[in-house]
Amino acid sequence: MKRLITTIQNIYKIDDLRIRILNTLGFLLIYRLGSFVVLPGVDSVVLEANAQQATGLAALINMFAGGAFSRASIFALGIMPYISASIVMQLMGIAVPQFAKMQKEGESGRKKITQWTRFLTIGICLAQAPSYIATSVDPRAIIENTPFFWISSTVLLITGTMFVMWLGERITDKGLGNGISLLIMIGIIANFPTALVFEFQSQNSVEGGGLVMFLVELVFLLLVTIATILLVQGVRRVPVNFAKNVVGSRQIGGARQYIPLKVNAAGVMPIIFAQALMFIPMSFVSITDSDAATSFASLFADITGFWYNLVFFVMIIAFTYFYTAITVNPNQMADDLKKNGGFVPGIRPGKDTSDFLDNIISKITLPGSIFLGIISILPAFAMIAGVNNNFAYFFGGTSLLIMVGVILDTLQQVESYLLMREYDGLMKSGRISGRSNAGSYGVAQ
Repeated sequence: MKRLITTIQNIYKIDDLRIRILNTLGFLLIYRLGSFVVLPGVDSVVLEANAQQATGLAALINMFAGGAFSRASIFALGIMPYISASIVMQLMGIAVPQFAKMQKEGESGRKKITQWTRFLTIGICLAQAPSYIATSVDPRAIIENTPFFWISSTVLLITGTMFVMWLGERITDKGLGNGISLLIMIGIIANFPTALVFEFQSQNSVEGGGLVMFLVELVFLLLVTIATILLVQGVRRVPVNFAKNVVGSRQIGGARQYIPLKVNAAGVMPIIFAQALMFIPMSFVSITDSDAATSFASLFADITGFWYNLVFFVMIIAFTYFYTAITVNPNQMADDLKKNGGFVPGIRPGKDTSDFLDNIISKITLPGSIFLGIISILPAFAMIAGVNNNFAYFFGGTSLLIMVGVILDTLQQVESYLLMREYDGLMKSGRISGRSNAGSYGVAQ
């Protein structure tokens, strides 16, 4: 405790770090306040009285938006359209040579891609905003269902998303951590106290060991969180030597370094891709009356069902390999090593090094993808065990991975500031090593 107090005092002494932390808290406060501002023309009292428990994709979006989705807030769409646009731009950089060229143009190329991402975000919002009003806002809560209401609400929803995007960029520039990731994380954490209290009340009302069951759930949640931290932080260190160069009386290079290959290089993206595809069967049923299609989609309607979780698990493994393959390039790593005079001991530079790294990546990706798949389906098992749905989402899946990754990434930045000022860091001698996957959660760096 004394060491923690000393660390907090050291943080306060660093002006830049203190200002960045205060800026981050201020921006996050603005985001949370905005999530409670209801769209004009929507009666919040009626909306709350007739509120229904969100399920499926709506529940996931509502969690990421910090409850703004179910409240018909001006931030109802949250940051998800921007994330979708960022994912599309990432894939375009692989499939379209023009975008791949822009990615290699440095700062100027990054600015062009950012601008294209913003335009695409507006386009996605134009499609999602009217759909949200039509399907997710209770018609009984709309005071006057007029064309003006639809136009004004659509404009406000688009503006809200762009403002949230701007807040995320300001946090990244003026605050601490990745702004987009922090906005998602704060939305998820905002639901945790309510879910925890509701679960405590529901278990406490059960006679004969309900409170004991609640404590068991908390212990299990702690163990899952520790396992998730190990997955996020797990790396395979590949030793690398650099050729010695003597310049005057100084020796440059010659030291052994390591390439940290992450066990879970894909981050949370496989889960997001898999979840998006799992909702396709139900969406297809809504546009067709085929009995065969309805029968097939019913197999995936229950998120606690066997077939849903089996297919979900297999898809996560497949997408983990896919996303790792398009984001981690062993050929580029081998070329960079060769250009800088580096080599893996016992391995020839060039293609042999590339094959060696590719083999290691393939080996560590398999256990990483299986572990990621297990964590992803844990909420379903928690629901089967009787845990409340809202609380069960914190037992794994997207929400837990995002929270762990973002928190570790933010702590690492604080650690860097402290070490630069020669203060003791937040961790003991085994400090956080390597970057976390928070950037991939927020997608846009």
